[in-house]
Amino acid sequence: MSKTATLEIDGKKYEFPLIKGTENEVAIDIKTLRGVTGGVTTIDPGFKNTGSCESAITFLNGEEGILRYRGYSIEELAEKADFLEVAFLLIFGELPNKEELEKFQKDIKEQSVVDDDIKKILDAFPKSAHPMGVLSSLTSALTAFNPSSVNVDSEEEMYKSVVRILGKFPVLVAWTMRKKQGLPLDYGDNSLGYVENILKMMFKKPNEEYVQSPILVNALDKLLILHADHEQNCSTSTVRIVGSAHTGLFASISSGISALWGPLHGGANQAVLEMLSGIEEDGGDTKKYMAKAKDKNDPFRLMGFGHRVYKNFDPRAKIIKVAADEVLGDLGVEDPILDIAKGLEKEALEDKYFVDRKLYPNVDFYSGIIYRGMGIPTDMFTVMFALGRLPGWIAQWREMRLRKEPIGRPRQIYIGETQRAFKDIKNR
Repeated sequence: MSKTATLEIDGKKYEFPLIKGTENEVAIDIKTLRGVTGGVTTIDPGFKNTGSCESAITFLNGEEGILRYRGYSIEELAEKADFLEVAFLLIFGELPNKEELEKFQKDIKEQSVVDDDIKKILDAFPKSAHPMGVLSSLTSALTAFNPSSVNVDSEEEMYKSVVRILGKFPVLVAWTMRKKQGLPLDYGDNSLGYVENILKMMFKKPNEEYVQSPILVNALDKLLILHADHEQNCSTSTVRIVGSAHTGLFASISSGISALWGPLHGGANQAVLEMLSGIEEDGGDTKKYMAKAKDKNDPFRLMGFGHRVYKNFDPRAKIIKVAADEVLGDLGVEDPILDIAKGLEKEALEDKYFVDRKLYPNVDFYSGIIYRGMGIPTDMFTVMFALGRLPGWIAQWREMRLRKEPIGRPRQIYIGETQRAFKDIKNR
């Protein structure tokens, strides 16, 4: 393969180097394009064909249904690792040994107390506030209580910043949900593991003992692992571009939460449940809605099937389907909406139209079902997504700063008015 690509503009040829990744991805390096051509740029709405960075964190091949963190397959990590092991792997590059993992867990627990004044900020929100808006605000507010900037050249300072946000973020997640439900706020229990503590902080009632369910712990652990990173998606790219201005970690992650809030990104599992509720209100006829989904002239969209990146199957969905079945079986939930979900799943997996187009249930479909079964309110689903994505955001922010990447500054092609004279108000 040639090591350069040639671009011809107005009869003049320019050569640009080719970059090859470790998984044989090839990219044309055009960072000198504007300079050598005297102002020519490229345009790529949505950046679908543009690599914004080189990264060693996550490899994704949508055509073959491959997802790997730092070289480890998502299937193996979900089966053999827990969430904090995966977080350590994503952030620091290698799986922790026993001593490193124990220290990581201990240091996170020591940083898990949130300043009590944060409660005052939370109290200012009405119960009607969307949990993602609350979470984004509280995460940004942490900066006020940890005002010193991180020296990214100091491994010790970087590490402290990482364990601080990993310790405090689950508290903010639990508080966001409990505020909406009118429950007293809880600081957690440091005798518990990370995921067990999250569940207890979210669900413990003030007048009864909380009993852990190993099946729920396992399901949430897997969900968090599956959501931990997903290459340069909308929220991750947002974290990197905000951080490229040397914005702090907490504020950069707050921006990622806001990006994740969108229904085309992290809000997809919420959209699944809203769709299922709509089907239930209309009588619960799944065959009717499968027919509507196949009708090109019908505006109805079947949420939670297929994936923009995965053109074959979503590898995360295969893993979490098993956990979804276990959760619903263990809880013995009787819920017409979950019955509709199972009906849609069965029909989609057997319907030639969906099978031929590889429109399989994706991770958003199954995660929504699990969260519903666990008793998590629908508008908290995206918050749970953010909890899982936190290590990926941290890893991407850290990588970007350590690589000393330049500030993000996309170009544009101007299509507005050319220069014109100012008109006095009486002549307009």
